[in-house]
Amino acid sequence: MKHATPLQPDLAARLLDALPQTQCTRCGYPDCAAYAQAIAAGEAATNQCPPGGQEGVARLAAITGTAALPLDPAFGQEAPRAVVYIDENWCIGCTLCIPACPTDAIVGSNKRMHTVIEAYCTGCELCLPVCPVDCIVLENASGSATGWAAWSSAQADTARQRYTQSQLRRQRQAVEHAVRLEHKAQTKLANLAAHSQHTDPAVLDKKRSVIEAALERARAKRQAQGGAA
Repeated sequence: MKHATPLQPDLAARLLDALPQTQCTRCGYPDCAAYAQAIAAGEAATNQCPPGGQEGVARLAAITGTAALPLDPAFGQEAPRAVVYIDENWCIGCTLCIPACPTDAIVGSNKRMHTVIEAYCTGCELCLPVCPVDCIVLENASGSATGWAAWSSAQADTARQRYTQSQLRRQRQAVEHAVRLEHKAQTKLANLAAHSQHTDPAVLDKKRSVIEAALERARAKRQAQGGAA
């Protein structure tokens, strides 16, 4: 049983630098940064990253000063690097794969065929389970090369940068969406009688209290997340 240790920010940063940045979640964590932090805190082993392969385990073990264990098969097998492509004959333009991609490597719009930008695809496979028509296909992109032999530091840097940009964009869009909803609710609250089928003052007062409470919760949540006031 692993025991948590005080988190070392510098250690977590060095571990993150040694990960392939595929953001595939196979390690059991939501992204590479979370896995690096878990290793640094003593909450995860160094052999949980299939994309990094056995060489990746060795890199993480060297940083932590621990023995390089065999890659844990419970998290997957070391394999050639894959990229995905979308079969245009089956794509229905549902857009479900677009938000699933951690590096914004899939482009398209509603009811129009989507396309994968191969240079940005990390082979994470997160788009596969969300496709309702199974039109996304895996393709071997590295031949017999596996782990870090199939993935370069430059590719990892690009994936990391795109993931960071994607996360920032999604956070910004979430805040903007919340602000729009709040403004809509405030407009309704300003003239509740005109936006309600009810005319009973007691019912309107109750609805007003519910809306005001919801607005306050939304405002507090946004402020806690560092969003706009």
